[in-house]
Amino acid sequence: MPRTPTRTPTASSLPADFRPAMVAFLDYVQAECGLADNTRRAYDRDLTGFGAFLVDDRCKTLADLTGVRIERFIRAQSEAGKSPASIARSLAAVRMFCRFCVLERFLSEDPSQAVERPKGFSRLPATLSRQAVGELLAAPAPDRDAHWLRDRAILTLLYATGMRASELAGTTLADVNFGLGVIRVLGKGAKERIVPVAEAALELLRSYADLARPNPRAGHEEVLFLSRTGRRLAREDVFRIVRKYARRAAIRGRVGAHTLRHCFATQMLSGGADLRSVQDMLGHTDVATTQIYTHVDASRLKAIHKKFHPRG
Repeated sequence: MPRTPTRTPTASSLPADFRPAMVAFLDYVQAECGLADNTRRAYDRDLTGFGAFLVDDRCKTLADLTGVRIERFIRAQSEAGKSPASIARSLAAVRMFCRFCVLERFLSEDPSQAVERPKGFSRLPATLSRQAVGELLAAPAPDRDAHWLRDRAILTLLYATGMRASELAGTTLADVNFGLGVIRVLGKGAKERIVPVAEAALELLRSYADLARPNPRAGHEEVLFLSRTGRRLAREDVFRIVRKYARRAAIRGRVGAHTLRHCFATQMLSGGADLRSVQDMLGHTDVATTQIYTHVDASRLKAIHKKFHPRG
């Protein structure tokens, strides 16, 4: 069985008609489906790797693509040490690509239909206890961090709204309505949603905007969260900020901006919020995506039952 290619794939290392179909697909998902640039780049990486694997598997054209070859690709990724999440994302990209190829007549039938999602690839999202979240939010300190107020506002807003890191980085001053206590979030595919914000988070935002927000550089005047040089923070900066304070709070495991999103969703549902409302606040297109958080809470309840019930 061919190994996952270690070389950097190029157009010449792909099956003959693979590159034109892939470019058409990427243009389609961005222009017609409204997917973000980051999503397009992720699909590009996944499909380029898939195409390079097909060459190693002696697949010369798309007509030679079969479900068996897709399964071999998934196994090769697993053997190469790719994480379950990365493999699941690659498989999702391949399935979407195959469906597109059938619609555009690059393929006569969809070979991915018979490929089952590997077991164990749907992992429950990691969450933190309320105590751990509190310690994380309190980690930025005025005597240790020059930008502690900004960083505390970022952490608190992520937890209070369930925003993604990229959404928070793109937030403007005008997006925050202090009077109504809500924030406008521009999500994937430029879809807009309105999310309520707790008063504690609003107070931090007010303090940061009035007291600690740097003078913005040209072109960054409307951006809410700025770097020390007055530029918009990138999503990677948000990741770095969360990781920094997670280490300081001595929280074990991998903690990122998405962890706070998971905490928001799980604790909203465990507190009695209905699924559709949480779906709207998270910006999920499909309620099935939100339903995973009901399983997270169910797992917690089972653990409590097992610990405290005499027959648990």
